[in-house]
Amino acid sequence: MYLPKFFIISFLILSAGACDSNRIQKNALFSLSIITPDKEIQQGNMIEVELTNKKNKTIDQVQYTLNGKSVEVTDNKLTLNTEKLGIQDLKALITFEGDTVSVTKKITVLANTPPKVYTYEILNTYPHDIKAFTQGLEFHNDTLYESTGRKGHSSLRKVDYKTGKVLQQVDLADHYFGEGITIMDQKIFMLTWLGKKGFVFDLNTFEQLETFEYGQSKEGWGLTHDPEQKHIYKSDGSDKIWLLNPQTLEEVSFIETVTNTSVFNKANELEYVDGKIYANVYLKDSAMIIDAQTGAIIGVIDFRGLKNKVKQHPNLDVLNGIAYNPTTKTFFVTGKNWDKLFEVNIKEK
Repeated sequence: MYLPKFFIISFLILSAGACDSNRIQKNALFSLSIITPDKEIQQGNMIEVELTNKKNKTIDQVQYTLNGKSVEVTDNKLTLNTEKLGIQDLKALITFEGDTVSVTKKITVLANTPPKVYTYEILNTYPHDIKAFTQGLEFHNDTLYESTGRKGHSSLRKVDYKTGKVLQQVDLADHYFGEGITIMDQKIFMLTWLGKKGFVFDLNTFEQLETFEYGQSKEGWGLTHDPEQKHIYKSDGSDKIWLLNPQTLEEVSFIETVTNTSVFNKANELEYVDGKIYANVYLKDSAMIIDAQTGAIIGVIDFRGLKNKVKQHPNLDVLNGIAYNPTTKTFFVTGKNWDKLFEVNIKEK
């Protein structure tokens, strides 16, 4: 029997709609909630998981997962020992009366201790290009590499940090706003802000080798990497720090930056040292110390006072740029359009 195309399409749409409606109806049979005596849920806490059976269905089995990994819920109790902190999906897969359905509850797992507070001691002061809108800062073999931003002024530089002299430079096209850098395998990886594109340069010649696109990350802010070269870490102005595959530059995972009381965003320029990520806080005279495994903010560095030590002028902007020099075992910090680079020792208050 011949059926007009209109009726066939209508039938398929209605059938798909019926399937979706049936799935939604099944999901509505159960709900998942969390009961905790504390306002914040922290790593190591025990929480009570309450599964509500709205229509008194006969439940055969319930399997729980947290961010896709199986977890044990005993007597409705779950102890939170997660690999990463932040927003987590607690899911219950319910088998009942020959059918299955899953329900999900989002929970935010925070750090279980507050960040320690650190300050700084200035060891040396060096000249810095006052016209450099600093975005990225990194040492390689006792040589400083710097990226600068703003459209029409973005560049990648090799710098003699003791004199401030620019030894080598390549400029980006005027429509790009340069951002963070990191150096691996004789290559310099550089971000742009809103361009959704990064660049890869040869470390020695500054020749552009390739470009790469962003994935789910919103923007391009800071870059760093671990010494084992397992991951490149990328900030994007959100609460996430993305983990990139160094070979493909694809975003494969992320950590979320959290304290013991809240999720925190605005990690800017990044530096990886001994399992920790040091991150400038956007628009603040401070930096975070982040556990690179869990995302816990374990320390905050108070850099107030540094900006007062540089030349005051109309284009002076915020603190940005943090780099660790393995040769001197000290940190170097500067800011956008600052005329000084500071070598500092970071110590607990």
